[in-house]
Amino acid sequence: MTKKSFGRPVPILVGLGFPRHVENIWQAYDVLNEWPSRGPAPTAAFVPCRARRADQVAAAPLRAALEAVARTAGIMAHDVAAEIPAGTNPTAVRDVG
Repeated sequence: MTKKSFGRPVPILVGLGFPRHVENIWQAYDVLNEWPSRGPAPTAAFVPCRARRADQVAAAPLRAALEAVARTAGIMAHDVAAEIPAGTNPTAVRDVG
């Protein structure tokens, strides 16, 4: 683990719901830079991202900001998993005919 990586990745869903584990400041910067809308949360997350790139803050504030943006947008992988009822297989193909 480098000094620019998070201790624990931020699991988000991208594209058509594919998981992506954001593990360091460069990946966080890419995710924030590619964000579809520039609302206050993604824009505010750039502040700790830039500060972390300059070694001015620890990784924790950036990780927390990215996690807050993902939760607000509803793309945290953990949040989606929590919505699946227990005992179901979300990848199972069901016969609807």
